[in-house]
Order: sequence, then structure tokens, then C-alpha cells
Amino acid sequence: MSTATASPVKAVTRYRLFWPAVVLAVLLLANLAFTPDFFAVHLQGGHLYGSLIDILHFGAPLILVSLGMTLVIATGGIDLSVGSTVAIAGALACLHISQSASPGSLGTVLTAVGIALGTALVLGFVNGVLVARIGVQPIIATLILMVAGRGVAQLITDGQIITVTSDPYKLIGGGYWLTMPFAILLSAVVVLATVLLTRSTALGLLLESVGGNPVASRLVGIRAARLVALVYVFSALCAALAGLMVSSNVSAADGNNAGLWIELDAILAVVLGGTSLNGGRFSIGGTVLGALIIQTLSTTVYTIGIPPETTLVFKAFVVIVVCLIQSPAFRAKLAGRGARARRTARPHAAAPKNREVGA
Repeated sequence: MSTATASPVKAVTRYRLFWPAVVLAVLLLANLAFTPDFFAVHLQGGHLYGSLIDILHFGAPLILVSLGMTLVIATGGIDLSVGSTVAIAGALACLHISQSASPGSLGTVLTAVGIALGTALVLGFVNGVLVARIGVQPIIATLILMVAGRGVAQLITDGQIITVTSDPYKLIGGGYWLTMPFAILLSAVVVLATVLLTRSTALGLLLESVGGNPVASRLVGIRAARLVALVYVFSALCAALAGLMVSSNVSAADGNNAGLWIELDAILAVVLGGTSLNGGRFSIGGTVLGALIIQTLSTTVYTIGIPPETTLVFKAFVVIVVCLIQSPAFRAKLAGRGARARRTARPHAAAPKNREVGA
């Protein structure tokens, strides 16, 4: 391959979103072998249906949680409490609706949403203060709420699954609007607003500065503590929205299982999207692709009939492969071994010709 041809190829492969997009495309195409109409999208009763719509629909909560996690990781932190926040938000909203005299009224649902988001704001603020003001390590500060929050959700629901019947509340996670699932539209609006806020203003650059070198950021006048606290509040709000989606989709609040291990999936989505766990840089587009990869992987697992007992092993194996493919160091080692193998093979290939000349 000539240098002129190789350069554009290298430029494309070095693009941050190239490998996540390739992995997502491969996973989607792999499903065609088991489901021939996997890419088919149907309009039925004014609603769009299909496997691709399902991936976006069920992946919406993970996209929101991963979005908040991305900004937290960009500042060099981590938020392990998002799963518990998901459970608490859903439990509070469903408890309020179930105890209301008019669970189907819009006012009741808006009040329930306000209670859930307000509580998440407080939880995120507590995390932010512990990390930014008191100096507790992010993994410890958020681990406290991760452990205690699940118990709080159990206390709110009294250890039971609270079921609700409310059409306005059902719209958040299980309803349709403009032919699309409302959860997809809501997550798209939040993602778009975050992109505009972080890339059209200096906020994104400030977050990366704080994550890259917090001491230097503070010396040049950046209010690092305030920014760090802000991203934890934002992460909690995103998790609360995800909790509303999850509980709304099943019309019930399960304090024990809602949002269980979603914090690990969110971290995986952020890593797959190319955001550095050391902080200093982030990619919201990559995070969305990472969340879709994980959701597509879950769909693939169910499609090909992998036993539930080995699902996590399969996902772990695929994630390791994806991370290796994305790693420039790993690709450089493979390319180096390939080049050495070609150089070693050349003398052997030329040997018969030399013997002919000598004869």
C-alpha cells in the first residue's frame, strides 16, 4: 500500500470514535446471522417497532447514567452511587404516586418527578461536598452512598415492590411521542444539551483542565472545587432520570434490583467510548456509542440464547476484546510483530533464487 493511500486510512483509524463505531457495527451485523430482519423497523399503530428501536429504548437509561459518569471521570473522579440513586428516585416517585388520591393526574406525576430530582440533587451535592470540599477520595465518598442508598431505597418501599397505574408516568419510560419511545427523545435532548453546554462554551475545557491538572487549574484561577461538586450533582440528576425511566417502564419500583450494577456498565461505556479514567479528556459521542455497544451486547446475548449463568462471562470477554482493539499500544505491538514476521520471511523466500544463480 502506498504512503499516499495509507495516510488517509491512518487518519481515519486514529479518529476517536472510529473503533467504537466499528465495534458497534460488527455487533449489529452479527445479529443478522440469527435474526434476518434485525434491521427492520415497522410502523404499527403510529409507533415505531424493531430491534434497533428496542436497543435505543432500553439503552436510554444507561446512556443517561453514562453521560453523568463521563463528566465525573473527566474531572478525575468516579461515581459508584448512581445505581443506588436510580433505585431511590424510582422508589420515591412510585411511592408518591401510589399514595396519591389521583395517581393518573399530571400534577401528581410532576410532583413525583420533582421529589425524585430534588432528592437526587441533594445526594449529588453531598457527594460533591465530600469530594471537593472535605477531600474524601471519590471512590470512597460515592461507595458510602452506593451501599447505604440501596438500603434507603428498601426503606422507602418497605422491602416491597410498589406498583403504580398512571398513564402520564408510564409515558416517561414506556410511552411513545411523535412515533418514537419517549425515553429515546428524552435521552437525546439531555445528550444534546450536554454537548452544547460542554463544547459550545468553556465549561468542557475547564472540566478537562481540572481533571488533567487540578493544582495548575486552581493556580490559574479556576474554581475547581465548584466544578467538581457540579459534575456530581449532574451525575445524580442523570441517574434520577434513568431511575424514573426504569420504574416507569415496568410501572413499579424495586428498591433491591432497580439500577443494580448499572454503575459498572456506565464505567464500561465511558471506557469503551475513549474517555480516560485518569481524567483530563472526555468524549460524549464515544460514551453514547459505548452505552449502545453494551446494550447491543445484551440484546445479542438474548438473541443467540446464551445461558443466563454465563452472560456476564460472555460480556466480560467481549469487552476485553474491544478494549484491546481500541488500545493503540496493543495495535502497535501487533503491527510490529507482523512487520518482523515479514522481514524474517523474506530471506527464506529469496533463497531458492540465489541457489539457481550459483548453479
